[in-house]
Amino acid sequence: MIDAARATQWYDAWNARDAARIAALYAPDVEFTSPFVAALGFSPDGTIHGRASLQAYVEMALPRVPDLKFEPQTICAGCHGHTLIYRNQSGVLVAEAHEFDAAGLIAKASAAYEVRS
Repeated sequence: MIDAARATQWYDAWNARDAARIAALYAPDVEFTSPFVAALGFSPDGTIHGRASLQAYVEMALPRVPDLKFEPQTICAGCHGHTLIYRNQSGVLVAEAHEFDAAGLIAKASAAYEVRS
């Protein structure tokens, strides 16, 4: 499923650095996984459960990256969602997979980052 409108909402919310707007895109029982969740000490296994915890994580993380910017590269279709490929403010390539619930909210998200040697 490719949904360019959902992708645009997601990029706009993150690039606006608006934690409440970002969190509103996710289901109340979202499961969000990212290496940065663990790196920031928010959850040792890198996974956040629930929209409130996700919003708290975003509120903690955003001030650490004052120049945050996600530049879309492409979108890949999946059976239950899509994967957004973008470059972050450091030029690192990121793939973030989103699975949507029946209401169109992100129920599961997983981010993976380019490894540079």
